[in-house]
Amino acid sequence: MPPKFDPNEVIEVFVRVTGGEVGAASSLAPKIGPLGLSPKKIGEDIAKETAKDWKGLRVTVKLTVQNRQAKVSVVPSAAALVIKALKEPARDRKKEKNIKHTGNISMDDIVEIARVMRPRSCAKNLAGTCKEMLGTAQSVGCTVDHEHPQAIMAKVRPQQQQRLSTPATAVATGESRSVLLSMQQRLAALFQTPV
Repeated sequence: MPPKFDPNEVIEVFVRVTGGEVGAASSLAPKIGPLGLSPKKIGEDIAKETAKDWKGLRVTVKLTVQNRQAKVSVVPSAAALVIKALKEPARDRKKEKNIKHTGNISMDDIVEIARVMRPRSCAKNLAGTCKEMLGTAQSVGCTVDHEHPQAIMAKVRPQQQQRLSTPATAVATGESRSVLLSMQQRLAALFQTPV
């Protein structure tokens, strides 16, 4: 027999939903039912929380459950943030299928998205996270400052190759530190972040 459920325990449940829509109770029931919550009520709470900012976008929602009370918070993905930055009008996903996101966003938007995604990124620094977001923009299909995201990443790539191709004698003499520092300054200027 399983152990008895502790009502004071904090449990986090992650659910992927379409913003502003009440999902099917049957999809929420296996995750929420054992916690003693009503899937229909939780579905309405999720729809209310995601209706204003994330209408029509697929986002992950975190449910924090304690004492049979659920707190809903949105955990946006990089793609959802990029599509939101495009400021496209809300669409009915049942009527319009296979939407192309061919808009344009600024590099400032990419940096802001990178700042939001930084805790969940695998990159060492903000410049790497910006490159991840540029890749996401490419997969979404939009342009950045009227340029293909791959072209912006190509500007950064030669600087990284210069750092990797530093000879071993330079490492011994400390020249690599100055090369690395100058590369970080160039990246900072490109991505407008402090070194």
